[in-house]
Amino acid sequence: MGLFKHKGTVYTPVKDVDLGPFSTEFYLQANVKAPRMCGIWIKIFTLFLECPVLGTLLLYILKGNNLIHKLITDADLKESPLYVPLHPFEDIEEKEVKSLDSSLSPQEKVQFAIDCMPISAEEKLDEKTPSLSRWRIMDYSNAYNSGCMTPRQVAERFITAVDESTKSPLQMGFFIHYNADDILRQANESTTRYRKGKPISVLDGILVAVKDEIDCLPYPTTGGTKWLQDERRCTDDACCVNRLRLCGAILVGKTNMHELGSGTSGINPHYGPTRNPYDRNKIAGGSSSGSASVVSAGLCPISLGVDGGGSVRMPAALCGVVGLKPTFARIPHAGVLPLNWTVGMVGILAGTVEDALITYAAISGETPCYQSSGTPTKINLPLLSLTKSISSIRLAKYGKWFNDCSDDVRTCCSKALHKLQDSYAWKIIDVTIPEIEAMRLAHYITIGSECSTSLDSFKEKSFAELGWDVRVAQSIYGSFSSLEYLKAQRIRNRQLQFHMKIFDEADVIVSPTTGVTAYPIQDDALKTGELDYVNGAALVRYSIAGNFLGLPAVTVPVGYDKLGLPIGLQFIGRPWSEATLIHLAYAVQVMCMSEYRKPELYYDMLRGQKEE
Repeated sequence: MGLFKHKGTVYTPVKDVDLGPFSTEFYLQANVKAPRMCGIWIKIFTLFLECPVLGTLLLYILKGNNLIHKLITDADLKESPLYVPLHPFEDIEEKEVKSLDSSLSPQEKVQFAIDCMPISAEEKLDEKTPSLSRWRIMDYSNAYNSGCMTPRQVAERFITAVDESTKSPLQMGFFIHYNADDILRQANESTTRYRKGKPISVLDGILVAVKDEIDCLPYPTTGGTKWLQDERRCTDDACCVNRLRLCGAILVGKTNMHELGSGTSGINPHYGPTRNPYDRNKIAGGSSSGSASVVSAGLCPISLGVDGGGSVRMPAALCGVVGLKPTFARIPHAGVLPLNWTVGMVGILAGTVEDALITYAAISGETPCYQSSGTPTKINLPLLSLTKSISSIRLAKYGKWFNDCSDDVRTCCSKALHKLQDSYAWKIIDVTIPEIEAMRLAHYITIGSECSTSLDSFKEKSFAELGWDVRVAQSIYGSFSSLEYLKAQRIRNRQLQFHMKIFDEADVIVSPTTGVTAYPIQDDALKTGELDYVNGAALVRYSIAGNFLGLPAVTVPVGYDKLGLPIGLQFIGRPWSEATLIHLAYAVQVMCMSEYRKPELYYDMLRGQKEE
């Protein structure tokens, strides 16, 4: 296609780019030119794309119309490529934290996290009304220790609720696999430990769901497909799952997900769409859709997901729960499907910030054989009882980007940010983050190329078994050239330099988590999946830096749109600053908790009630 080469963007050297509030850098909104497609139209389009000549031409036109040629392929930039966002450990100064000893066991790390909790969390354990409208890990632990409830009883309620959720009229699509016998076996063992007065940790007997991209015995790992489990056998727990199991957690099954993580809606044509507990006719978001939905619905206080392009934070925000994506390599990736090596990261979904902290403590820390240096990276945990005393936090805000969202999202997040200023006297610093659309496209090229490559040996035999929407995605992914991949990594280098300069002036970057709230699940998408790149771009708008640059990020609920659908606020931090992010998320939670609402569908697992 050399004859059709277009004039590409000439990028200014990083040192000459103004990141201040009065920068002349132009904010380019997402230039998505692709109609929504599903049903017969997506089938026809897929077959066209898969034609050798016509498909090549269509892909060239699509990439040109969506500015990939201008911003990436034909771009002129001087930076060298950055292939992996593996940050050298920096012992940054964080306020009101305690440092974990890396040699501690997962159980000991959990106890360490409990010691960082505010005293008020302990005082509320006997209240009849659950804190924040959700039962926390400590509420379950207290109920088990007092003998008023057992893990076996909670497990039985869980199984009944999940069975009900699979049937009409609910059809929530929470799980791909769960095994009642295995759940009860684990629950019986936990119940015995409590009766003997010897629980392993506060996670003993806590129900935990796992995204079907993470190995967890006795289940296969499908990645949301109908065939991948036959090509790649699950023979052991992933490292993160094993650490939770060592703490006594009950692993309750593999949650539904957007097939191969190749979408943002959570509509899976093989296993059904995951529905949003706040409105069953709306998406839960993806790709960790089931993991967000089960926490939102009260079935589990915590779950695990994988975040390759906002895939933990997006569904967390849409479903009104907390989503934490740590620094790249903070949590071992062993036992996770190798779909995106340099952008994917195990993340945590939780009903409360406290529960996210406990889970983070349990699963974080590299294994000795994967240490990038001779010294393990230090892990700080926030002293949540002292969050209120933290002063002089600097929040970087890029106004044009922050405001590039729906009216409801902008109004809600702006209100929360101003309230945060008033409550804590933290400072907002106006900045400019250049070339955000170029970063989105570079991330898309990267995650697409890595996903396509990871599946290359299976495509000839199994490609036709993919959903139609994923077949389109895979055709696009496979069209990216080595030149485009290399240019994308050079963009990655530029963006990391920009962000680190901003972190020289600010502690975190603040933004909405998504540009829109959950949109409707349409019937014509149920059997084929759907292509909706306009809504997809709006959903990922604020997520990319966390994945592409390996930065930690957290989303926390701050309110609702006019239809009562949740809205999340996001904080992005410098590498290894998870403790600061959790402090900020906790401050927001305390500030907003009186306004939190229960979802339309909510299971009260300690009282044994379902609320609709």
